[in-house]
Amino acid sequence: MNEYIIYADSACDIKPEILKEWGVDFLPLTFRFSDSEKEYVDGEIDPREFYAKMREGAVAKTAAVNAERFTEEFDKILAAGKDLLYIGFSSGLSTTYNSGRLAAEQLREKYPDRKIFTVDSLSASAGFGLLLYLTVGMKNEGATIEEAAAFAEETRFHLCHWFTVDDLVYLKRGGRISPTLAFVGNALGIKPVLHMDDEGHLINMFKVRGRRSSVTALADKYGELALDKKGGTVFICHGDCDSDVEVLKQVLADRYGAEVKLVTYTGTVIGAHSGPGTLALFFVGEHR
Repeated sequence: MNEYIIYADSACDIKPEILKEWGVDFLPLTFRFSDSEKEYVDGEIDPREFYAKMREGAVAKTAAVNAERFTEEFDKILAAGKDLLYIGFSSGLSTTYNSGRLAAEQLREKYPDRKIFTVDSLSASAGFGLLLYLTVGMKNEGATIEEAAAFAEETRFHLCHWFTVDDLVYLKRGGRISPTLAFVGNALGIKPVLHMDDEGHLINMFKVRGRRSSVTALADKYGELALDKKGGTVFICHGDCDSDVEVLKQVLADRYGAEVKLVTYTGTVIGAHSGPGTLALFFVGEHR
């Protein structure tokens, strides 16, 4: 038997009930709206309500999980005699992974007979979720914790994250683009297409004119990079734009015979930075 637990955090944007089915435990990141001191757990607010608030002008501020919380939860697993593999939110975007890593280092001294591994996913949202899904699959096939950790470390560099946003104001707030470019881009209907690089940072790759062009551009990258265009596992997440999801799914099916395995909302913590109308495509490719 593989007596180890795969652990994650909520930046994977996979619903808690699905993570439970996969056998993955997790800790949630948190956020609050800038006009309130009330702190919300990631996923506490329905994503449709969250994005409606953002469209009305609400600004959300996010917070990472601290090392103390990880230590508390990891300790329960290790005390129960199980080993631990923590796969965390990209260190290029958050301090959450580092908190988990520090907790693991401390607990190795307390539990010298337990196996404790940490992997920086260098991924976010359902790209991070896809890495979890694939690693869980390895575990279910009998992989040891060492093999699962090695698989996750290798596979993360093949996890393609390609996405677009509908309103440039959210990238402007995050410092990804200048205020001038955000104003001009929105006025002209310019949509950026971005991806995540090998260091786990978001990179603005190119721009297209119009929403439909940005949606089909994601499918173009799938055709360019996907290792298994027809049979590969494909995830989509979105910031409350169901109709665009359907367009992307249809283009992938028509061009490549690809079937999307999972569609999920971009969670409240990730969505705080990308905004409503975010559309993202995740798959395994030759490279990122």
